[in-house]
Amino acid sequence: MGAPEIHKHGTDDGWHGVIEEGGEFPPEKHRYHLYIGLFCPFAHRTNLVRHIKHLTDIISLSVVRPYPKEPNGWSFPDSNEEYPNATVDHLFGSKFLREVYFKDDKDYKGKYSVPALWDKKTGRIVSNESAEILRWLPTAFNSLLPPEIAKIDLSPQSLRAQIDDITPWLQGDINTGVYKAGFARTQEGYEAGVIPLFAALNKLEALVAKNGGPFILGKQMTELDLRAYGTIVRFDVVYVQHFKTNLGTIRHDYPVLNNWLKNVYWNVEGFKESTDFKHIKENYTKSHKEINPLAITPLGPFPNVEEGYEADWTQLKPGAVTHPAVMEAMSQL
Repeated sequence: MGAPEIHKHGTDDGWHGVIEEGGEFPPEKHRYHLYIGLFCPFAHRTNLVRHIKHLTDIISLSVVRPYPKEPNGWSFPDSNEEYPNATVDHLFGSKFLREVYFKDDKDYKGKYSVPALWDKKTGRIVSNESAEILRWLPTAFNSLLPPEIAKIDLSPQSLRAQIDDITPWLQGDINTGVYKAGFARTQEGYEAGVIPLFAALNKLEALVAKNGGPFILGKQMTELDLRAYGTIVRFDVVYVQHFKTNLGTIRHDYPVLNNWLKNVYWNVEGFKESTDFKHIKENYTKSHKEINPLAITPLGPFPNVEEGYEADWTQLKPGAVTHPAVMEAMSQL
């Protein structure tokens, strides 16, 4: 893995450490503490690994409130009962997440983002970069895990080239594409985000269909499934109305992706357990005042994730959003 980057005080670059045998942050039970928001798709990836790799009793957890996002950033509830599934800061009793960041670097100038992985032994943040954590966390604690769990590899060497080929457009056009559309300040900016988003969803639908399920690359679950899930599980319930990504919905226009979603949510350990729709819906609708000034949270769609998984993937006919601008953008992907 190489030596982790040393964090320079006063930087805005964040932390890029790695938990690894023989490294600065070795794998140890109860040494590390994870700070997340259940609303955040990027923090969701890290929590998913924590569930899938049975790390819930190895890495402890604190969960910020989903709203409001105050000038001081994300806050913790005053008690574990104040907001369902949000917690106090179990380590320090902080009111704001930023206080945890300043415990490592009092001059830190970046964002106080989730996830943030804390090392209790050295009193430092290991990493706050979700994409980097997603790559190393699935194998970091293998020496402490039973063999059947240790062998779960989300980035196997045999699939690494495919993963690295798909990741840039999955991340750029889908994971952040919803935000490019949703936070746009002009019609042109919105269309520049939403059109590539649906072009990429069309491409992902075709890819999953071609590989025959039940996962994005076929029979083996990889980090791509975790990357896609954080966005797709939020798509119909939040992004369609809140971010105006309503050229199509997963449940109506993408039968293959919808079937993939039904399977991982209902049938694969860790996905449903790490998903909290109250946190997800209320974060977006109650903390983006410019987008939703009255902070009313829609009741629908219902259900959040449909049931009725089709195990025979040959029965599925791939869908697509065929808006002319989307089809043109798809030809460029």
